[in-house]
Amino acid sequence: MGKLDNRIAAITGSSSGIGAATARLFAAEGAKIIVADIDEVGGRRVAAEIGNSAVFLKTDVRVPAQVEGLVKFAVERFGRLDVLHNNAFATHIGPVGEIPVEGWLSTIAVTLSGVFYGLRFSLPQMVKQGGGAIVNTASISGLFGDYGLGAYNAAKAGVINLTRTAAIEYARKNIRVNAVCPGGIATPPVLNALKAAPDPEAALSEAAEHHPMGRLGKPEEIAKVVLFLASDDSSLMTGSIVVADGGATAHTGMLGRPL
Repeated sequence: MGKLDNRIAAITGSSSGIGAATARLFAAEGAKIIVADIDEVGGRRVAAEIGNSAVFLKTDVRVPAQVEGLVKFAVERFGRLDVLHNNAFATHIGPVGEIPVEGWLSTIAVTLSGVFYGLRFSLPQMVKQGGGAIVNTASISGLFGDYGLGAYNAAKAGVINLTRTAAIEYARKNIRVNAVCPGGIATPPVLNALKAAPDPEAALSEAAEHHPMGRLGKPEEIAKVVLFLASDDSSLMTGSIVVADGGATAHTGMLGRPL
């Protein structure tokens, strides 16, 4: 038996990276999957790779009506929504004093408001059906600051505390809300950013060395954490912020080097 047998799961931002890896793993564990993404080509490809257990729904998480439509689609198609993984994100890079207002607004719209919309529209349905599990993708960048990522830092910090608030409000409704905080993960956006650096190999090496394990994480490794938080294996956990970062936040970053 799978850990998510007969459960219905929707995953935003699932056309690649962590979301796609989570969709594949959830399906392997018995769930029916709604691959939700603004990227129609990538989303349909992931759903096709999974097969009969998955269906694609084009979803722009910046638009409340589309996120509400995602929940309605799950209920109309499958009768319920057991798991929601709020995973979609966007960001604009630059010093706080130079971030364009549009870059700030777009980051907040996808990375924070998109999570709020997921919570806002899935929670009433989960209350109605008697329970559910929500996993939000936060980041260690929501716990600490990064040079040039002020908008992302603020958005992910918001995701973390929104997770906690939703968790305590709905704990007695048999709904669990948790978040995972990845470190550097080898997803397409991260790898593309490193490739765009003046010296891509040096940039990749530096990013890897920031983690005591000496490497970036794999999307599949974060998917396993999401599965744990979505399944009954974590039945006593709600409001938990689970760090999976190869040891990055265990080090002050001030002195020393790998042994």
